[in-house]
Amino acid sequence: MPTRRLVLTRSAAVMGTACSGLLLPELVRAQSGKVRVGFMLPYTGTFSQLGVAIENGFRMAINEQGGKLGGREIEYFKVDDESEPSKGIENASKLVQRDKVDVLVGTVHSGVQMGIQKVARDSGVLCLIPNAGVHAATRALCAPNVFRTSFSNSQPTRALGQAMVARGHKKAVWITWKYAAGDEAFEGFKESYTAAGGTIVKELGLPFPNVEFQALLTEIAALKPDAVACFFAGGGAAKFIRDYAAAGLKGKIPLYGSGFLTEGVLDAAGPAAEGIVTTMHYSDSLDTPRNKKFRLDYVKAFRSQPDVYAVQGYDTGLLLIQGANAVKGDLGAKPALYKAMEGATIDSPRGKWTMSKAHNPVQDIYLRVVENKENKVIGIAAKALSDSGLGCKMA
Repeated sequence: MPTRRLVLTRSAAVMGTACSGLLLPELVRAQSGKVRVGFMLPYTGTFSQLGVAIENGFRMAINEQGGKLGGREIEYFKVDDESEPSKGIENASKLVQRDKVDVLVGTVHSGVQMGIQKVARDSGVLCLIPNAGVHAATRALCAPNVFRTSFSNSQPTRALGQAMVARGHKKAVWITWKYAAGDEAFEGFKESYTAAGGTIVKELGLPFPNVEFQALLTEIAALKPDAVACFFAGGGAAKFIRDYAAAGLKGKIPLYGSGFLTEGVLDAAGPAAEGIVTTMHYSDSLDTPRNKKFRLDYVKAFRSQPDVYAVQGYDTGLLLIQGANAVKGDLGAKPALYKAMEGATIDSPRGKWTMSKAHNPVQDIYLRVVENKENKVIGIAAKALSDSGLGCKMA
């Protein structure tokens, strides 16, 4: 049995017996009575901060329940997916086949999610997606055992086009990393922007996670659009914001984006981020008792400010808690478990949301502007926005 298993809580006795191969995994589970939860998240690279925030949020939700799921204690396993799609299937298989997890929580990168999706569909293990918005997960490759608690890649940008045209920006350049998330974010923007009467004068892209933006910024300056819309996230987003200002475009050509552009990077981006307008299903500044309590509790627990990734991790925990409570901790009662999760209303810091038939959140999308290192809500760009779920056929 592999020895590189990263287990956060496990008795030495069970570890020794399991490693000797004398007990089947099912018997070990019965003896320990623990729910086995596997995190497959990025803990290194450009998305590392996102992975940590998601895990923190998830653990916070569970800890609010006394650290248990449906009355059962939890055993955690972790795999760093490195945001590397080529390792997606292998890493997910480690958690499912080697560690025998009951629940797989992952991931951030849409390309990696495709590997997880295959393993989840083949194995039937419950998979909760806390971030990756790849369309196929809740469209053509949807599955009864896969639930997303975040967004589809086109949801935030589907609310962006109308807002930009309403502000008088009728000619725009789009720029993103050329990978699944960037392409699908463009789908939402293109649909909404052109429907509102806008014209996309150029679509620009560079390979993920390349951050050499200068040539493309020079091209934007030459095109002189009314505005620029984009999709970037993590460390690359902070650099894009800084480079955009350094190229002399800030103050001349307004910058808009999917909310991930300014999530968790405002300190790194600095003054260059001021005035950027984004659309997102959450904002730090949401003035509700639920959000204020969440933010206070998170700071107390982790000594850092929560962002949308922490909220999505938290909501992943809330969804699993509702399902586990409904089946009194018996996650093997899959029809009842899935029914409870499908019918759940999540009382989230982002506002209450429900689950679509394709297992994607139906949620409000907020219009936000960066002011004094905060994503300030200035309106609701779209109410109860749902993804199309196109091609989803539950088995």
